[in-house]
Amino acid sequence: MDTEAPHTQRGHSSPREGQGWPRSAFSRTPADASAAGGAPERRPTWRRAGVLGVICTVFLLLLSNFVVQPFMIPSRSMEPTFRVGDRVLVNKLAYRFGDQPRRGDLVVFDGTGSFVRERPDAGPLGGLVHGAASALGLAEPSDSDFVKRVVGVGGDDVVCCDAGGRVAVNGVPLEEPYLYPGDAPSAVPFRIVVPLGTLWVMGDHRSQSRDSRDHLGEPGGGMVPVEKVIGRADWIGWPVSRWGAAGGGHG
Repeated sequence: MDTEAPHTQRGHSSPREGQGWPRSAFSRTPADASAAGGAPERRPTWRRAGVLGVICTVFLLLLSNFVVQPFMIPSRSMEPTFRVGDRVLVNKLAYRFGDQPRRGDLVVFDGTGSFVRERPDAGPLGGLVHGAASALGLAEPSDSDFVKRVVGVGGDDVVCCDAGGRVAVNGVPLEEPYLYPGDAPSAVPFRIVVPLGTLWVMGDHRSQSRDSRDHLGEPGGGMVPVEKVIGRADWIGWPVSRWGAAGGGHG
């Protein structure tokens, strides 16, 4: 009769923390480890930083491929609107939903087939690395990508120069306050009718720009197909001193 009493008492009087019984090593808390002179276990911060960096890079690449892409200005052809080294932000949604480029728009386009005959081959790995860097605005754009101002759209009759030495579109002389100081509207006379679905483009620094005028005698006649337009250069993002909207022109 008395044999079960001690057993029942043992079942209800198991050792409690703080009553002199040692804890299991597996039940230690960070506070216990600190009190014992050890440091609490931490996950490597470099792993988290690396994962965060990869996520941010992927996000920026997706953003630049579909929404807004930084574009480094590599030459003087668009001065004073854009300067060498400027990072402009290209709005890739500008013409995505049915809108068409208009006169005066600053556009970035793929010049393959109009300004260059074929895309330069940098090799698969080199092309991938350069493409990612240029998409983030960290490297100069591809040799087949250009930024120019739209002067004529499909159906326009573009002439240079009229009696006043100006470019005229459909008989109306253009006021071009964005031209580089001291530059003539064009040192090369021309008259063209822009085919439908294409653009006639020129740089703002006319004496330093290789644009539609330089490709008149080539296949395509210097015209840029609308489908080759990557987007509209709407803002200057860098340097900080030049933050702001890019200067549009005649419409």
